[in-house]
Amino acid sequence: MSSNYALRISHFALNILLLLLIFSNIADAAPLIPSINVEVGTAENPQEVATTLEIMAVLTIVTIAPGFLIMTTAFIRVVVVIGFLKNALGTQTVPSNQVILGLALFLTFYIMAPYWSQANDNGIQPYLNGQISVEEAIDNTLEPVREFMFRQTRESDLALFVNLSEAERPNTQEDVSTFVLIPAFMISELKTAFQIGFMIYIPFIVIDMIVATTLMSMGMMMLPPVMISLPFKILLFVMVDGWHLLVNSIIVSFK
Repeated sequence: MSSNYALRISHFALNILLLLLIFSNIADAAPLIPSINVEVGTAENPQEVATTLEIMAVLTIVTIAPGFLIMTTAFIRVVVVIGFLKNALGTQTVPSNQVILGLALFLTFYIMAPYWSQANDNGIQPYLNGQISVEEAIDNTLEPVREFMFRQTRESDLALFVNLSEAERPNTQEDVSTFVLIPAFMISELKTAFQIGFMIYIPFIVIDMIVATTLMSMGMMMLPPVMISLPFKILLFVMVDGWHLLVNSIIVSFK
């Protein structure tokens, strides 16, 4: 298995080397690095204006894409719960924020994979193949994401934003606007994450109280209890296989 993998790597490296040799033999009149010019001028026809607007729309979508990833997926609950765990342990810089965000991001991909796959099969691919219109593609793409958000949204939170929007009372889920569903989903996720975080805090608070009481009974009040309790909390977390339990609890909470 490893020999085949090494053989593939060597073939890939050889192909890259051949490409570099081919490009190095190109005539001097054709430089490797093309020149890029950015100019601002007056459009000569409506097609240029339309192209410019399309480029601006694509750049806008790329800019707000991370926001939609946070607002409409499992990312909120995952990152908040892991943040509670870090604070409960009392470790200030371990794990780092980059590690927490990376773990939360990949767990989000894992949880959302079935819904994104359904959105791709029903919305994106048929549109790229010319089988459906843009409106149908948007509806089919949003449908599985809305289904996920409805499963995790509390009725009280949804009713709050429906009433605040002064819209008509919806009879079915299809009548609920996506712009009403997203904030309701977000506050529901925050409440669920805080509930899980409270349960995470309990065993670590017990350890802090036991250590603080023991130090006070020994007259060692000048010694910070956090310094003594931190190794015991890490030991407890490792002994119970805390990361396994935490990740399993987060994923199961979405089912």
